[in-house]
Amino acid sequence: MKNYAKLMMVSTVFAVSLNAQTTDQMVKSIMDETYQNSQLETLAYELMDGIGPRLVGSPKMQQAHDWAVKRFQNWGIEAQNEQWGEWKSWERGTSTIEMISPYVKSMEGMQLAWSPSTSAKGVTADVVMLPLFKSKEEFNAWLPTVKGKIVMVSQYQPSGRPDYNWKEFATPESYDKMKKESEEASEAWRNSLKATGETSKTLNEKVEKAGAAGIISSYWSKGFGVNKIFSAGTKKIPVFDMALEDYGQLYRMIQHGTTPKLKLVAQSKDKGTAPTFNTVATIKGSEKPNEYVILSAHLDSWDGGTGATDNGTGTITMMEVARVLKKYYPNPKRTIVIGLWGSEEQGLNGSRGYVSAHKDQMPNVQAVFNQDNGTGRIANISGQGFLNSYDYIGRWMSAVPKELKKDVETSFPGYPGGGGSDHASFIAAGAPAFMLSSLNWSYGNYTWHTNRDTYDKIVFDDVKSNVATIAILTYMASEDPEKASAERIKMPVNPRTGEPAKWPELKEPIRKGGFD
Repeated sequence: MKNYAKLMMVSTVFAVSLNAQTTDQMVKSIMDETYQNSQLETLAYELMDGIGPRLVGSPKMQQAHDWAVKRFQNWGIEAQNEQWGEWKSWERGTSTIEMISPYVKSMEGMQLAWSPSTSAKGVTADVVMLPLFKSKEEFNAWLPTVKGKIVMVSQYQPSGRPDYNWKEFATPESYDKMKKESEEASEAWRNSLKATGETSKTLNEKVEKAGAAGIISSYWSKGFGVNKIFSAGTKKIPVFDMALEDYGQLYRMIQHGTTPKLKLVAQSKDKGTAPTFNTVATIKGSEKPNEYVILSAHLDSWDGGTGATDNGTGTITMMEVARVLKKYYPNPKRTIVIGLWGSEEQGLNGSRGYVSAHKDQMPNVQAVFNQDNGTGRIANISGQGFLNSYDYIGRWMSAVPKELKKDVETSFPGYPGGGGSDHASFIAAGAPAFMLSSLNWSYGNYTWHTNRDTYDKIVFDDVKSNVATIAILTYMASEDPEKASAERIKMPVNPRTGEPAKWPELKEPIRKGGFD
């Protein structure tokens, strides 16, 4: 018996040593491939510059799905597009804003998504500014005056300098004065909008019904030269977002008694209805094929820029992880799924569609790794409310080289994400899903949903570190002898209601959208 026990001990030690050697070799291979043979720049060029913005339902979105499938297949990875719904199909064309009076000037701006087009001659009209209102009655009395006019519907910004620029150079007194005046102006604007009974989303529809010829907004992102670009909210008249600088000039002209006249030309195309998809790629598991490690990123974007950091970087990261693993880990123990979701921007629709279509997978999910917040290296991982997440995330992170994880902060067990990105769709289904949050790189002001979210904002050194980290985590999660626990925390009491908070609710996607 003693000799048998010794033999078993030696065998166990040898197995552990062999496993450690195997892991070390895999980590080395992943690191070498990531940093010596990266395909990120090529993928980024093809997706951001070659295809461009990927608005749900648009021909560009379909082109991106087809490109991703072909890329996966070229690497020997099974991939297909899975339909989850359909959407209004709209294609951006050329658009221009010209001031033709009191003098001629080309103005910076762009047509908003799903905005109706104009004729080739465009729309020419005087410009009026939405005033401040004290009551709904005032608003209703004003509405008829917009007939035949181009209406400015955004708050005037007297300074186009970001807060950090003021803080760096202004005197303390000047900075405080600017902040006070800015806050007061914003409050007055909010109160006026509230008095109308409308919201920023419903206002355009009311102005359109009153007979306006067009609408100009300016959704400043509080950075030099940057605006948020969203949707139009009209059915017949064009809506443009205009740069703060030109919008401010028009406002000041009106304030000084000059009525500017604009010519708007928008050559977009309404292409009816299009099917909407997720691109799903699979590396089949060899030992536990019915357990899953899911790599998650959304492929769609708003279309002010080219969707580089939201979420082109997440997309190319997960594609590159898949390429590296297919090369050095072609027979994972668990099945690795790469999900590039559609219509995250309109409410996590693609990932919700996947969860709905693959309910049988959810109890067998080992982990979901999601990335969707810019170009920075991973800086934070939360346990998302899974009670034992510390144990298995800790095991997997132990294999990540120190230079990649030294600045990563973790919080366990954390609190479940109810929205914001696609990991929430899986959390609602009870699957252990984790957002790999990144360094900011001025994401909120300069690239998130803006007209400046383009290839040049990508920091490839940081994206490479994310590829290596996620590839190692995926390998470790796949190899782990244990199934990751999906046990949830006991939800805390909501101080407002006195009742326990609820785990995020499982929701179906919007199956048909863009027609409201």
